[in-house]
Formats: sequence, C-alpha cells, structure tokens
Amino acid sequence: MSSKKADNQVWEAELLGLGKAFRRVFRSLRQLRGRDTHLIGSEVSHAQMELLVELSEQGPLSAGDLAIAAQLTPATVTQMLDHLAASGHVQRTRSSTDRRVVVTALTAQGEKKVRLKRALWQQRWETILADIDAEDLRTTTRVLERLNAVFEDAPDAGERASETASGPNRQAG
Repeated sequence: MSSKKADNQVWEAELLGLGKAFRRVFRSLRQLRGRDTHLIGSEVSHAQMELLVELSEQGPLSAGDLAIAAQLTPATVTQMLDHLAASGHVQRTRSSTDRRVVVTALTAQGEKKVRLKRALWQQRWETILADIDAEDLRTTTRVLERLNAVFEDAPDAGERASETASGPNRQAG
C-alpha cells in the first residue's frame, strides 16, 4: 500500500472520529438545553441562560431579534422572557424609536446571573482543557468554524432531494 493511500485512510478514519465526536457534543448540548424546561421561581434553564447571555453581549433586543440570535422561535422566546421578567432577570420596555417594538434588557440581577454562570463555565473549560496547548486550541477553533460554515451553508430540503435524485452518487434502485 502506498504511503499516500495509507495517509488518506488515516485521514478518513480521523474525519469519521471527528464526526462522531461532534455528534456526541451536539447531543449533549441538545440534552442540556431540554433537560431543565420545567423550572420554577428564579431558576434559569440553559436555554433561558442563552437569552441572558445574548442580552449581556448585545444589549437590549426585541423578542424577534433575540429569537434569531438564540435560534429559537419567537413564541418560545416570548414564553421564556415572561419567566425571566417575572423572576427579575430582565426588564421589558417600549422602544424609544418605535413604540410598537418592545425591547428586553438585563436587570442587575440578570447581569449577576450571567457573570456567575460564565465564571462556573470558565472554570470547567479551563479544568477540562488544561492539558491542551494553544496551537491545538487554535486548530480546534478553525475546525469548529469550518463545521459551522457547513451547517450555515447547508442546502434546504428541496435542494437535497433534487441532488439525491440527479446527483452523481445516485444509486441504482
């Protein structure tokens, strides 16, 4: 077997391993997001925390803009914002430039919640990644950015169906 062919097989095996690891991470994130959907009082779910983080990073946003940023439906965001407002983490006000729009901003309590959660996650990241050198972290970041591009540029269902039917990889049935 040629060295080039062996290298290609090793690369393909590593690519398969990366795909499997990526799916495990994606499943874990999905489970984390769905695990705590029935919280009460001032408890904040992972999905709600994502909204708080978006507000912390971007400033006041409309529910529609927040839904886009968090990749959730506007109805879901509105429901989560109701809970977050009732528990004192966010405040909703009418926009000063367009009275039809309601914007949501973090309260001091919401900012504190974000700071505490970020500190906890930072500690977890640093602990679990402590033995990874800076170059490997840069490489991982580049890989994740490319994977993100794959999913952002994914063809819609109609394009996939036509590619499958007419594409070069079509199998005889």
